[in-house]
Amino acid sequence: MLTESAAGVYIISATPFTEAGAIDYASADRLVEFYLQRGVTGMTILGMMGEAPKLSTEESSAFMAHMLKRVAGRVPVIVGVSNAGIANIAALSHAAMDQGAAGVMIAPPSGLGSDEKHYGYFAQCFEALGPDVPVCHQDFPLSTGVYLSAELFIRMVRDFPQLVMLKHEDWPALNKLSAIRAAGGRRVSILCGNGGIFLPEEMARGADGAMTGFAFPEMLVEVVNLCNEGAHDAASDLFDAYLPLVRLEQQPGAGLAIRKEILCRRGAMDSSAVRLPGPRLSAEDQAEITRLLARLDRRLNELQRG
Repeated sequence: MLTESAAGVYIISATPFTEAGAIDYASADRLVEFYLQRGVTGMTILGMMGEAPKLSTEESSAFMAHMLKRVAGRVPVIVGVSNAGIANIAALSHAAMDQGAAGVMIAPPSGLGSDEKHYGYFAQCFEALGPDVPVCHQDFPLSTGVYLSAELFIRMVRDFPQLVMLKHEDWPALNKLSAIRAAGGRRVSILCGNGGIFLPEEMARGADGAMTGFAFPEMLVEVVNLCNEGAHDAASDLFDAYLPLVRLEQQPGAGLAIRKEILCRRGAMDSSAVRLPGPRLSAEDQAEITRLLARLDRRLNELQRG
C-alpha cells in the first residue's frame, strides 16, 4: 500500500502502441522489465504521458490488469484514475486496488477556479473512494489549468488521511515545495514530475524522489540516490550530462514522441507510435536525437574518467 513514506523513482510508464494504434501488450511486458532492470522503486500507469485520455474505458481496464499482473508485486504500482466523473474515479480505483495496485493518482478537472471548489472536489473523491484507497494528488496546472496553493494542500493533508502523496509538477514551484515542508504537521511523500527537469533542486528542497517519465530512468534513480547521500554536486554533474535530452523530451506536443523513439532505440518497445491525435517525428527530429544520444555517450565517458 502506498504510504506517506514513499520515496525513490516511480516511473511514469509509456503505453506502447502498434503502428496501427492498438495497445502492444508484448512491448508492454518488455517495457516493465526495462524499467525494473534500471532500478525504479515503483511505477505509475495510465498517467497523462501514458496517453490515458486516449484510451477507452475498456482499454484502460485491460491495460491496467495486464500491467499489474506483469509487475506481480515486484514494485508498487500507482494507477492514474483522473476523470471528470467521481463515480468513474471510484470504479476504476476500486478495481485497481482489488487487482493489486498500491494506490491511485488523481488530477483535478479543469474549471475548479477557487480553493474551495478544489477542496470540495477532492472531499467528494475521498468520500467515494473510502478510507482504504491511498491517493496521490497530481499538481500539474500547466495541463489542468487548476492551481494548487501550498496553503490548500496543507489543509487537505490535515483533513484527508487518504492523501499520502503529492506529485509536484507546477512550474515554477520550488517555493511551494519549501512552504509545504516548512508547514510541519503530517509529512507526506512528494515526488517530482516535469520529466525531472528540476529534480536536483527539488531534492534539495525536500522532495522524496521523482514520479515522471524519462527514457533513461537509471539517471533519475542515480540522481535521487546521490542527493539522498548528500552528494548534490555529483548529482547535478550527472543530471547535466542528460539535460539536453531532458529538455528535448519536455517540448509540449512533441516530447512524448521523442521519449518513445528513444525507448524504442533502447530496445524497450517495438514502435514509437503515439496514438492519434499525436505527433510524428521528422527526419530532422530523428537526426537530432541521434546527435544528442552520441553526445550523451561522450559526456558519460568523460564523467567516468573523472
